[in-house]
Amino acid sequence: MKLIALPAFSDNYIWLLHNDQHALVVDPGDSAPVLSWLEKNPSVALDRILVTHHHADHTGGLPELVAQTGAQVFGPALEKMPLPAQGLQQGDMLEWQGLTLMVHDVPGHTLGHIAFWLHPPGQAPILFCGDTLFSGGCGRLFEGSPAQMLDSLDRLAALPDETRVCCAHEYTLSNLKFALVVDPENLALKSYAQQCMQLREQNQATLPGLLSTERAINPFLRSRSPTVTLAVQQRDKTAIDDVSSFAALRNWKNEF
Repeated sequence: MKLIALPAFSDNYIWLLHNDQHALVVDPGDSAPVLSWLEKNPSVALDRILVTHHHADHTGGLPELVAQTGAQVFGPALEKMPLPAQGLQQGDMLEWQGLTLMVHDVPGHTLGHIAFWLHPPGQAPILFCGDTLFSGGCGRLFEGSPAQMLDSLDRLAALPDETRVCCAHEYTLSNLKFALVVDPENLALKSYAQQCMQLREQNQATLPGLLSTERAINPFLRSRSPTVTLAVQQRDKTAIDDVSSFAALRNWKNEF
């Protein structure tokens, strides 16, 4: 299986997975990058579209892609899609080209947000996490609560170390700038920030990242660690437990 990040808009990624004959795409907010890729690769047919949540920058390309390719659409059971889609939720498994995609409910950014995890044979696992987990960060809480987002991130953090994290946005450098303020003595974070700056200077994507790296550098996955907790409590005295500390951390990022 070949994994490709198709840039869209100013900082979105539409993820495309294919085996030289069949392809699926994830969160196609714009049909143009996908159709352009398919035109350049006429031997590959798009037959599956996955959607993590209902926001327009993840669903806007659905009508034209379905009209052009006839691909089946699978998305969150608890959210309204712009066209008919097969609804999925926690525990569902989706079969495609010999692969099993496991569905996780990850509310927080939106109430019905889902993520997809799969393990292609002989390759590292893949996580399509939409706007829940970013490299060095997490999504804003537009609909869900801090408790929901913390639980969602805990669920994703429990996946295997070698999982490739396929976020939907190139937010890495801005996330790491914040992370370094929260956790300035984190050596793994400092090293990772340098690597990502070099990649962006060469106009290369920082994604996919590794889940093991995110556990080491992402303050939202490390919100219970002593260094992050202390930094949050020094700024916000209401941060007295896991959920309130996470909420204060997310609010800090919103204002950063």
